[in-house]
Amino acid sequence: MASFPTCSAEELTPLLGLAANATAAADYICTRFTATSDKFSSTTYAIDNTYLLFSAYLVFAMQLGFAMLCAGSVRAKNTMNIMLTNVLDAAAGGISYYIFGFAFAFGGPSNGFIGKHYFGLKSIPSSVFDYSFFLYQWAFAIAAAGITSGSIAERTQFVAYLIYSSFLTGFVYPIVSHWVWSSDGWASASRTSGSLLFGSGAIDFAGSGVVHMVGGIAGLWGALIEGPRIGRFDRSGRSVVLRGHSGSLVVLGTFLLWFGWYGFNPGSFLTISKSYGTSDVFYGQWSAVGRTAVTTTLAGCTAGLTTLFSKRLLVGHWNVTDVCNGLLGGLAAITSGCAVVEPWAAIVCGFVAAWVLIGFNKLAEKLKYDDPLEAAQLHGGCGSWGLLFTGLFAKKQYVHEVYATGRPYGLLMGGGGKLFASQIILILVIIGWVTATMGPLFFILKKLKLLRVSKEDEMAGMDMTRHGGFAYVYHDDDGSSHPPPGFMMRRVEPSSASPTPNNDSTSNVV
Repeated sequence: MASFPTCSAEELTPLLGLAANATAAADYICTRFTATSDKFSSTTYAIDNTYLLFSAYLVFAMQLGFAMLCAGSVRAKNTMNIMLTNVLDAAAGGISYYIFGFAFAFGGPSNGFIGKHYFGLKSIPSSVFDYSFFLYQWAFAIAAAGITSGSIAERTQFVAYLIYSSFLTGFVYPIVSHWVWSSDGWASASRTSGSLLFGSGAIDFAGSGVVHMVGGIAGLWGALIEGPRIGRFDRSGRSVVLRGHSGSLVVLGTFLLWFGWYGFNPGSFLTISKSYGTSDVFYGQWSAVGRTAVTTTLAGCTAGLTTLFSKRLLVGHWNVTDVCNGLLGGLAAITSGCAVVEPWAAIVCGFVAAWVLIGFNKLAEKLKYDDPLEAAQLHGGCGSWGLLFTGLFAKKQYVHEVYATGRPYGLLMGGGGKLFASQIILILVIIGWVTATMGPLFFILKKLKLLRVSKEDEMAGMDMTRHGGFAYVYHDDDGSSHPPPGFMMRRVEPSSASPTPNNDSTSNVV
């Protein structure tokens, strides 16, 4: 927050000479000056809090994007189920983050591992935090939970969603955010107590690791422990595509997420009115906010285009779902270094992120890993690349403006290897922490038979068996049932065989 000069009557009186009532005049001038200064200070607080609140609203709008993306990526018979889980992520996450999560994340002064103040928002607002900061961080926490729900979609019991979502947002995620974003965190580049990791600290400006890797690795373990959906791989082990039912919802969700990312990345400055003290009065944190929005845009655009042409070469057609996932992969990757890299570097980030996603998807298919939204590959894989990218391309000037003068910067930018080493350590520790917490949780849920729905429920679709009916009047064209009259949705799959009255592709069977 900006500070303003103070006025002292004792210092001002000699400047007024021997004029009568000089002391009274000095007191009056200083009183008026202080009142004006306080007004400017209050206005600065108001501007910065309004900016943060607006950013929080944008990030929260990403939940709608997650909901639309998830709904379009699953089969129609599970639409209501996946939509309800997205609502649950926000609702359950809100309560758990209010009671425990925020305190574990930002409850300083504390140790480098976990916070210990502000439970239930006690003592807020304060000179350190206001309510707007809690709202912004809550929106981040439920984003991590939303990522995980995509990995285990179409086969998970509702009670499992409730348990894992509360645990992730109330404990697992806040611990990682404390490490990286709290002034006490052991890996924080903003640490004010104790020594910095490798004299640098890890830079994860808006959460490629804290949000995306946490959600992606949690989803990885959930999907591994649950196993693939029925029909995802045939008896010979070959991959069978279980296509989502609505490309329109996928595109809508992607645009909503992209829009929300302008609160996610630029909003992570938390304030906008800060001056960098340069001779150019037009340059300050407001300029860095704009630059961050540009790098975010370029990374997403590059990743989307790279995926478009790469998949065209690899599989022979233009696929809108692949392009949307590639674009989101670029956005997830740039999130770490968006504030400390040049726009041209963001293009490099997006290009590599697209290939990281393609590579991890190929690996997942080889290992018979089933993730309906590619969430682990996208958020976990591209998030990891984002942290490495920051360690390579962070620019000296921007690191010193955003963090502190004299800090190490990108390896390829001449800043040595300290920042890059910090990024590697953070990646490994996040993987270890989420594995040690979420892995056992999903395993226990499986042993208690609380994780996966029955085979019959999965085949019929959870909308009908668990939620009272389908989202649409819908018929999977398997020739085994007679749909009710009304508006019908019928999935169309590409097939090399000539159509006949009884020619049903095996990929249509669910």
